[in-house]
Amino acid sequence: MSKPDQLLVDVAALVESGHSNQMTLTVVTGGAVITGRLAPEAVWRQRVSEVLADSARLTEFSAVFTTTTDGEKAPTHLHFHVARILQGTLGIPETGGMYRVAIDDVSAWTVGDFSYSDQ
Repeated sequence: MSKPDQLLVDVAALVESGHSNQMTLTVVTGGAVITGRLAPEAVWRQRVSEVLADSARLTEFSAVFTTTTDGEKAPTHLHFHVARILQGTLGIPETGGMYRVAIDDVSAWTVGDFSYSDQ
């Protein structure tokens, strides 16, 4: 997108304000479909930092994610947790992951998350 979708920016701003961490969203970005729940950036950063701190090989990177951000600006990224990249009939990873997507790179989106069922 040359100009971010203002409605999507407004959704991200509401999540960032802490009023809701239950918003599920599916986006198309760079040809990938990502589906999951949005989190405020600070919560997302904290969780990524914890995962890295628990890793024997990646501990040194955990501090990068504890840096605070300026909450006054309009959001520029969506922060997904418990999210999956949809590929065919699979969601990768099955248990969900942590993804950061630039709002400018979102070419399509819808409220809600997708999952596959054999039924």
